[in-house]
Amino acid sequence: MIVVGAGIVGLAHALAAVRAGARVTVVDRDARANGASIRNFGFITVTGQEQGRVWSLARRSAAIWRNVAPAAGIRIDQEGLLVVGQRPESSAVLDAFMATEMGEGCRRLNPSSVADLCPQAHAPAGAILSTHDLRVESREALPRLAAWLAEVHGVRFRFGSAVVGMETGRAALANGEALAADAIFVCPGDDWASLFPSIYAEESITRCKLQMLRLAAPGWRLPAPVMSDLSLVRYLGYAALPEAAALKARLEQEQAEALGWGIHLIVVQSADGSLVVGDSHEYGPTPDPFGRADIDAAMLRQYEAVLGTPPAVAERWTGTYASAAGHSIVRSPMPGVHLVVVTSGTGASTGFALAEETVNGVFGNREPIC
Repeated sequence: MIVVGAGIVGLAHALAAVRAGARVTVVDRDARANGASIRNFGFITVTGQEQGRVWSLARRSAAIWRNVAPAAGIRIDQEGLLVVGQRPESSAVLDAFMATEMGEGCRRLNPSSVADLCPQAHAPAGAILSTHDLRVESREALPRLAAWLAEVHGVRFRFGSAVVGMETGRAALANGEALAADAIFVCPGDDWASLFPSIYAEESITRCKLQMLRLAAPGWRLPAPVMSDLSLVRYLGYAALPEAAALKARLEQEQAEALGWGIHLIVVQSADGSLVVGDSHEYGPTPDPFGRADIDAAMLRQYEAVLGTPPAVAERWTGTYASAAGHSIVRSPMPGVHLVVVTSGTGASTGFALAEETVNGVFGNREPIC
């Protein structure tokens, strides 16, 4: 089997394939993972994912992360999620969420309990504390996952090799070489110019640009990653609930600027104590690569509203990922060739389980490892 793309979705397919008994070669045009898979929070988000299949994919993927991480030497920096409610309308959303099956494994906290758990958090409407989620340092986790797949599972990596053509059983490289395989999984993320651009056009896939920040260590530890009211109207697990309409209407009045830039607050903490904060969402076929100071400032205002005065900014970066209306596309443009693109920005959160689905569809259902 050949996997095109060494981001998290490609590596997930490599893992699923070796567990199904295949010999795997992963091909990537870059010298190392350098795209959306490392330019993110490293937050495997279950709580708040769209009810139904996507939420189930996220739960399964989190289980695989917990199985793989210790074996691959990947440190889990944080567990769970604290969703902080700041407005009266958010309380109804949190209560409604807890009444669904997605509330299993979550605990509803009142403001006093939030203060005991996280004294820095401003949570007049209380919070939800989930046990499902986990956080890794993406820039470390992706190389370690690839190294483990190579050393333990015999996956062959061809970094710095661009696939420029495809047919059943064969992938052509830019250097004139051809690789043969019984099955090819193409996981190129938002790189649609080289392979199957017509499918990307049919699916109306564009790019989403995000901005993110790393802040200096504040001198205290978060009990879990943190989200707040803007996340409740963005993540479909909350936003699709009828109770979210009133909160959205209020935020449209009070936070029009933040909503216009697609900002919602996520704060995670690294092993060294530093905080990763974001993010924003701007859309277009080729977004400019430049970070905007006013968007950074708007994200820091969201941080300040929840956790107080932000520490100094240590790093700033932008990233892009493939974006469309649904969670993902899985297409077979020719026999033996399968195009898999996560179009919802949830590759780290759902990619392992999606890969199991697609690989098992080719090789037959296998008993889960974990």
